[in-house]
Amino acid sequence: MFPMVAQFDEFSEARQSLFDEVEREKKQRHLVPSKIEIGVMLETPSLAFAPAQFFDLADFISIGGNDLKQFFFAADRENERVRRRYDTLNVSFLNFIEQIAQKCDASGTPVSFCGEDAGRSLEALAFSAMGLRTLSMRPASIGPIKRLMRFVNLSEVKHVIDEARASGLQSVRPALENYLDSIGAPHR
Repeated sequence: MFPMVAQFDEFSEARQSLFDEVEREKKQRHLVPSKIEIGVMLETPSLAFAPAQFFDLADFISIGGNDLKQFFFAADRENERVRRRYDTLNVSFLNFIEQIAQKCDASGTPVSFCGEDAGRSLEALAFSAMGLRTLSMRPASIGPIKRLMRFVNLSEVKHVIDEARASGLQSVRPALENYLDSIGAPHR
């Protein structure tokens, strides 16, 4: 998995360099893997707008949520004065995540979300409703997230998110909290 890729050309060049190295190893009669899957950590907003060939060529994509969110909102996540500026459940950010998921779905490229937000109940729920089926999180978060996912209907969650987006709200957080409270789902 190649990190911090900003453009399709960078990915294709790195991919070719890896294949070239594998060929060198073969020529030296070294043992090489029979299959290599090559993917990318999508951490730069620009890569999400790469041509369809990028999504077709990548064997997998992992959304690097922490860096991607920081770059998307142009806010230093370590600076408490601007940290609140970026909410993962911000409508613009969720639209962006959904676009990435749709591009991966259209190309058949497996996509996952990696980052602190994957282990947070509301965020994990929203990502799942946006089409992400693989979330990378700390082990302590697995139980609570799994419990919540078994409690909800993702189609209903998607409907709640879509209604909140259509209403002009900046964040879908209150709508998701209200929905979960209304069905008695554990989320706090």
